[in-house]
Amino acid sequence: MHLGVQYKERDTAYLIQPVDKAKSLRRALQDIIEEAEGLARAIDLNVLKTNNANCSKIQAGSYFGKGIREQIAQDINLLEPDVIIVNTTLSPIQQRNLEKEWNTKIIDRTGLILEIFGERAQTKEGRLQVDLAALEYQKSRLVRSWTHLERQRGGAGFMGGPGERQIEIDRRQLSQRITRLKKELTEVRRTRDLGRKSRERVPFPIVSLVGYTNAGKSTLFNDITHADVYAEDLPFATLDPTMRKIILHGGKEAILSDTVGFISDLPTHLVESFRATLEQITYADVIIHIIDSSREDYAAQREDVINILHDLGIDYDKDERIIEVYNKCDLLDEERLQDFQRLQKTSPVPCCLISAYHSKGIKALLKETSSIAMRDSSVYTYKVDVEDGKAIAWLYAHGEVLERKDKNTNLAITTLLEPSLAKKFTKVFGYAPAKKA
Repeated sequence: MHLGVQYKERDTAYLIQPVDKAKSLRRALQDIIEEAEGLARAIDLNVLKTNNANCSKIQAGSYFGKGIREQIAQDINLLEPDVIIVNTTLSPIQQRNLEKEWNTKIIDRTGLILEIFGERAQTKEGRLQVDLAALEYQKSRLVRSWTHLERQRGGAGFMGGPGERQIEIDRRQLSQRITRLKKELTEVRRTRDLGRKSRERVPFPIVSLVGYTNAGKSTLFNDITHADVYAEDLPFATLDPTMRKIILHGGKEAILSDTVGFISDLPTHLVESFRATLEQITYADVIIHIIDSSREDYAAQREDVINILHDLGIDYDKDERIIEVYNKCDLLDEERLQDFQRLQKTSPVPCCLISAYHSKGIKALLKETSSIAMRDSSVYTYKVDVEDGKAIAWLYAHGEVLERKDKNTNLAITTLLEPSLAKKFTKVFGYAPAKKA
């Protein structure tokens, strides 16, 4: 890990998964544990043991009851982990008391996700957002490592060991830091918004990939764009938004945007800090929701994404921009594959089955994407001078050419165009539509 301090070759963790047997879980316990262990692996932690700890009655000062705490203390003395991960949100007092009792560094789910984001952030905006989220999170907690804020990259610093340099900082100084970061973010976002407005003037349709973390968004992005975006079988392998120009069905150009993966119980600090980035989804012309069909809890993950989109003002059931894409279909047995094929036929929203890893179903997805991107378009026919190569090339680049008839001195080109583009074509090249269907 890039935390500015010396660590062993691989740090060890003891994972505690709180379990309330009185409450029904939306996900199977094993799915929840696998996700938590995946989060730990994402920052190269070796999980020595996972303890499913009963917490039917949460203790205000320590979260777990005395018996559970004593049993965990025995494990800690035996295993001597570098850090304890509690896969839930702890209050500052709960975290402080448990650290004192177990004499070991503790991070909760929020701290763990912040740590991952700190390591993954590449762009200036991404780093600023992570730093801001970390400061907001740290506001009410013990002062820990702040050295990560002095580095260009690295984790959020909650994993620091006893030898790490401590910087005492009071609330006034912390608030000043938060204010300064917010000003920097405002400037970075203003620059990005100018870029977005510039793209709108092109204009190419914006196609945005969304989905639960590790659903395969970056793999699909790389397959469609032939790019080399970092894609690994780990949560939050991609954090910073990435954009590339692509060619849809019929030769239509578009911009494909990859976004940070969503996750259940996404920390409030992160939601607020990354809201401006996530809100870029609302400007998209097409929203492709990637779902990992190979997971038993795919339905719960789907709902988590829908809830976050709803928080962004997107009415999932009524929004005509959405395509559901069930990825990793190559990992399904025949029975489950047939279940998804039936779902594809009955789904109220457009639905595609793909394997991004094996490039299966991509053509059908691009065809569906093109259909939605062009849904507000109309059919125009232009008689273009046969020697006017620029005008002919423009129609192929910006519309979907449906028919081309060669005449002696001109071409009759029938194309599907957005009304704004049709006006632009006439203004730039001087050709009025001969017929509009």
